[in-house]
Amino acid sequence: MLDIEKIRTHTAAVTAALLKRLADKDFNLDEILQLDDQRRELIIQVDSLRAARNQASKIKPSSEVIVEMKKVGERIKKFSVELEQVEKILNEKLATLPNLPADDVVAGGKENNRVLRSRGEKPMFKFETQDHVSLATSLKIIDYERAVKMSGNGFWVYRDQGAILEWALLNYFIDFHRKNGYTFLLPPYLLTEQSAYTSGHLPKFRDDLYWTQDKLCLNATSEMMLGNYHRDEILDAQTLPLKYFAYSACFRREAGSYRAEERGMIRGHQFNKIEMFQFTKPEQSWQAFDELVSNAEKLVDGLGLHFQSVQLAAGDASAAMAKTIDIEVWIPSMGIYKEVSSVSNALDYQARRGSIRFKDATSSKTEFAHTLNASGLATSRLLPAILEQFQTKDGSVKIPKALQKFCGFKEIKKAR
Repeated sequence: MLDIEKIRTHTAAVTAALLKRLADKDFNLDEILQLDDQRRELIIQVDSLRAARNQASKIKPSSEVIVEMKKVGERIKKFSVELEQVEKILNEKLATLPNLPADDVVAGGKENNRVLRSRGEKPMFKFETQDHVSLATSLKIIDYERAVKMSGNGFWVYRDQGAILEWALLNYFIDFHRKNGYTFLLPPYLLTEQSAYTSGHLPKFRDDLYWTQDKLCLNATSEMMLGNYHRDEILDAQTLPLKYFAYSACFRREAGSYRAEERGMIRGHQFNKIEMFQFTKPEQSWQAFDELVSNAEKLVDGLGLHFQSVQLAAGDASAAMAKTIDIEVWIPSMGIYKEVSSVSNALDYQARRGSIRFKDATSSKTEFAHTLNASGLATSRLLPAILEQFQTKDGSVKIPKALQKFCGFKEIKKAR
């Protein structure tokens, strides 16, 4: 959520920043400021009436004072109800506003994304290659048909060496993050509406989430859980930055049509992911952002995969994030790159929603923390990239060296 004081004192700058990701018709700061004016006036009215009532309570009341104070009480109740209604509408309006893009984030959508760098060489093959669906099926390591029978489209079953390879990826990520000093969490998969609101998924993205009859949603990303870990807390400034990582299965409705090339594991309703998350002081957050980008790149680079890092334009980044860099892996059969990590800085946007603050032991002043997240990594596109980039002429697949100690084998061989 944006700071109403910033909107009031820097209206022109906030408007210019919002126009990087929204059309002029999609927001109305004047309306928000008018609501805030009403809120302020009602607070003055309520406080003034309460002060008068408190003063009257210090003297021996006459019958006239008792009658007058009864009227004052009724007015306090009336203004308090009005204040509650105005604050509710104001918060609803504020909740619809996205975060302000960082200064170096360009306006527009996907077409304005900028490639920052690429690593490794695109694999070149001297034989006719297969896509990951054909490879996984022929090697009997992913079972698509039985998954559809069990759960419908958009699901798959890891089988035999495929399951081992999937778990090896997760172990590789966990080993990396533990060595980097991040604290490992295994959070619950079901979240309250307040948690989804704090992460920025509500109110806008309600239809992208799976909801239970108990009004709990399945997490779409571990970021949702980690971002709520310190909700409604005041952190000790000396402990910041706090660095966590978590494993979870992630669930997304992925409402809308699938593109033809997104078959197999490229887009699905359930996938595994390790997420990195940091809570920082404001002056630490961009250094933390660079660290998270570096961590994600090192993980992909360590697998020997060709990939690129892309800074997203304002309109292509998540609404809660001020800046996002995607790490995209090369999928040879598709001839395009697909995101395997999204590294984002939310600044104080999520912390305001979740009331996550910090203060020094010597100070009574509290400030909102900054929150940052990064996939570290998601597996559902890495495994296809490994199958396709490390395939051999006979239809076997070499295992990246970094995963061999976790797999216990160096190759998934095509049956003779």
